Amino acid sequence: MLRNYLTVAWRNLMKSKAFSIINIAGLSVGMAVAMLIGMWIWDELSFNKNHDNYDRIVKVMQHQTFNGDKGTQSSVPYVLGEQLRKEYSGDFKYISMASWIGEHVLATGEKKLTKSGIFMEPQTPDMLSLKMIKGSRAGLENTNSIILSASAAKAVFGDEEPVNKMMKLDNKLNVKVTGVYEDIPYNADFKGLSFIAPWQLYIDDQKWDEKTTNPWKNNSFQLFAQVSDNVDIEQLSDKIKDVKLRQVHAEEAVYKPEVFLHPMKKWHLFSEWKNGIYSGGQIQFVWMFGIIGLFVLLLACINFMNLSTARSEKRSKEVGIRKAIGSLRKQLIYQFYCESLLIVAFAFLLSLALVEISLPYFNMMSDKQIQVPFSNPVFWSLCLCFMFITGIVAGSYPALYLSSFKPVKVLKGTFKAGRLAALPRKAMVVLQFTVSIVLIIGTITVFRQINFARNRPTGYSREGLIAVSINTPELYGHYDALRKDLLETGAVAEMSQSSNPATELWAINNGFEWEGKRNDVQGNFGNVSVSHEYGKTVGWQIIDGRDFSRDFSTDTSAMIVNEAAAAFMGMKKPVGQIVKASGTPYKIIGVVKDMVMESPYTPVFRTMFFLDYGWANYINVKLNASLGPKEAIAKIEPVFRKYNPNAPFDYKFVDDQYEKKFVNEQRIGKLASSFTILAILISCLGLFGMASFVAEQRTKEIGIRKVLGASLFTLWQLLSKDFTLLVVISLFVATPIAYMLMNSWLQNYQYRLEMSWWIFAAAGLSAVLITLLTVSYQGLKTGLSNPVKSLRSE
Repeated sequence: MLRNYLTVAWRNLMKSKAFSIINIAGLSVGMAVAMLIGMWIWDELSFNKNHDNYDRIVKVMQHQTFNGDKGTQSSVPYVLGEQLRKEYSGDFKYISMASWIGEHVLATGEKKLTKSGIFMEPQTPDMLSLKMIKGSRAGLENTNSIILSASAAKAVFGDEEPVNKMMKLDNKLNVKVTGVYEDIPYNADFKGLSFIAPWQLYIDDQKWDEKTTNPWKNNSFQLFAQVSDNVDIEQLSDKIKDVKLRQVHAEEAVYKPEVFLHPMKKWHLFSEWKNGIYSGGQIQFVWMFGIIGLFVLLLACINFMNLSTARSEKRSKEVGIRKAIGSLRKQLIYQFYCESLLIVAFAFLLSLALVEISLPYFNMMSDKQIQVPFSNPVFWSLCLCFMFITGIVAGSYPALYLSSFKPVKVLKGTFKAGRLAALPRKAMVVLQFTVSIVLIIGTITVFRQINFARNRPTGYSREGLIAVSINTPELYGHYDALRKDLLETGAVAEMSQSSNPATELWAINNGFEWEGKRNDVQGNFGNVSVSHEYGKTVGWQIIDGRDFSRDFSTDTSAMIVNEAAAAFMGMKKPVGQIVKASGTPYKIIGVVKDMVMESPYTPVFRTMFFLDYGWANYINVKLNASLGPKEAIAKIEPVFRKYNPNAPFDYKFVDDQYEKKFVNEQRIGKLASSFTILAILISCLGLFGMASFVAEQRTKEIGIRKVLGASLFTLWQLLSKDFTLLVVISLFVATPIAYMLMNSWLQNYQYRLEMSWWIFAAAGLSAVLITLLTVSYQGLKTGLSNPVKSLRSE
């Protein structure tokens, strides 16, 4: 029986080749999109699962309340780790203080490379279950040791044996390589980590004990931990909530610090907070693309349903004869399901080829390293289930509809599908274009929001501005000489130092007092240490007062504030006012326009700028606009090598660094636009097939109209108006849905655009034009046909 079903299915497939090609093409594109999205979602959900203790590893974070708003931060005091060991030793298996991942110089002999690394406590390799290739996980027990990733070891030592080799870290720390671990997978938070060095080495080098008078006040570090196997993470999180509050002084207690545990399984997907509560993160895109994938596949299934039921009159006699000779309805249902599954099988094979071809482009666009797991039996099991479900969904309505025909009516020739029979098909076309229009509106909105934030005034000039990280000690103490030599090259307009790059704000401090400050206001401000020429280098805009100047020795006790800081302090005339920082008075000498240093989607944070050469982490260089970037870089590189011969000259264009703030939204926008185009393509395939069928049905009618003098435009209009009406209905259905969804998405950004009417008009007009272009081919083809051929049998 099954063989008979398949034979008949194959014959019908070959009998209607155009119908079969449209169905297979539509289903294959839909299945390919669903598979790509499915693999993307699996990659997102698998983040950090390379660690054996994935479900027990946590990051220790804290909430702090400032002026009624509860903020969440990953940075904690460096003494918190020891305090947790002291009070809750039985609740944690491992506790590891850590620096932030940053760029460092690895050197051995003549080879000098800049690599990303981190300082962590010795038990970290066990906690992260690093796969050691050479050496052991205990390699960090010695303070002057280091473990390297396989790619870093290869880059530094080549084919030589790296273990027990000595090397220099940041041109000042002599360390011994005690282990080599496998590169951490790409879908992990620690991806690209080239080395781990001991935490104690970092503390000894930076002398944090000497720098900090109140260690509980300095939130500059990270803390990771592995919770004991028998301990509930949420209960332990509640248990340690006040561990910091019990240690801080009264002036710090006002911020109500709450320590909590953020599980590793939520790091990637739940990374955003609002008032101390999860507010989203990457999980929203997982849901969004999951829904898009389902809808795109549904569009392809709708095509199959529409075209199958549209051809019902052609199959009606076959159904009537089968029923007349004794076929049961369930046998007919099986027959039509077999046809559906056969088409899906062909579509699946084609979709696999499409996935394999498009995967490199998809990986580049989504920043993934996904591969089709052809050797994994689970993958093939899922594929079989996917094919079966798709076949059942696509074939269900045609099977139930076609098998319901009454044999008496069919064989007497009185069966007609009727106007009502077309309603489900029309409804499905409306659904198809509703989804397509929603996707069009969503894509336009995403790109408009990106451009809205990108075009936001930043308060400084990024053009020709480069940042050089100070990773080695050689550059300290030579500021004036380095600046003089750089200016003499003619390639540099100005040069300065700062504690952070222009695109970041690293330090936020409190304890500021000023005249008129209310008791209920907590004075926390962003702090940036700069050299005299910082303003001239970055091109900030002074709106009141003056810039730092070497002509005023008193500027070492002065500050410049941004507009947000002046507004927060309620100063109508801030210049000349005194602000005390932990009791030390500073005079405001200038106010600058707000500089966008953090997210371009949020309000600028209130910030103060101080003269302080001791906290320099970056050198900012403004290139001469009259020279090309390559020529200018070639001239300044020898100067940096003169003062820092033992480190590579690594620089970053600030414009590129700023653009990285839009990478995630751009990536989502590109993916969404690609899926939108494919969804429209699938809808158009179905529309093309439907138009072909309608044109075929109305061939004689069109012939009569032509004989009676109807114009080509009239005939084109006749075939197009019904489909255009369906698309217009789709627009009215899609508009409120799209508005609700995109307005909700925009609420994630404080600096955002407003939804405009023209977006919906543009989406609707695009859908109508696409429909007309799709249908016009069949309309014109039928209108140009010879009426004699269609009427000669009458």
